Amino acid sequence: MTDTTGKEQDNQAASAARARMKERLKAEVREFAGALKAQLREKKAKGGDVDLKEAMKQAEAEVEKKMAEQGRDVMKVTESAPESANAPAGEGEKKQASALPKAEIERLTQEIIAALKTIYDPEIPVDIYELGLIYRIDISDDYVITIDMTLTAPGCPVAGDMPGWVEKAVGEVKGVREVRVNLVFDPPWDMSRMSDEARLALNMW
Repeated sequence: MTDTTGKEQDNQAASAARARMKERLKAEVREFAGALKAQLREKKAKGGDVDLKEAMKQAEAEVEKKMAEQGRDVMKVTESAPESANAPAGEGEKKQASALPKAEIERLTQEIIAALKTIYDPEIPVDIYELGLIYRIDISDDYVITIDMTLTAPGCPVAGDMPGWVEKAVGEVKGVREVRVNLVFDPPWDMSRMSDEARLALNMW
């Protein structure tokens, strides 16, 4: 029997950290994501080169102005969530009993993650795995893959398409028999779910 006490404590700490971050960042991150996408769309429409760093600065300035007008303090993202908060739920969770060999589970997990990392939000140059949009990856004994995922915002323009992209990409992994993708919004996505790689790519340190 696997001792789950440490894991449960880590999960509880991660949940508490996410709750604190969500309360502090919920409004700001939604505003920032929308403003950034608007900036990128505008620059692409003009046919010029997209300077992501400059677009982010402009988006941040817009959010600061809007928050100030609404009488709210703009909070800087300086607090990092625990590593377990950034990992998709289920990635670190091992089934107590599985008919699949450990090596096979590890192979599938790595190849599924590699497949997920080929999928990008069309307006953000970071893959959906590093963005933290994948909440859970479950591998059944009969090679059925169940994935819980979210979007940066419920109104994302590709909300109707991205689950299909995920299903197709993961379905091409050797051995996978079926892929089931669940689109969820609870808990809502926030920037604390981004990996260090994503933060580096977007210069969000």
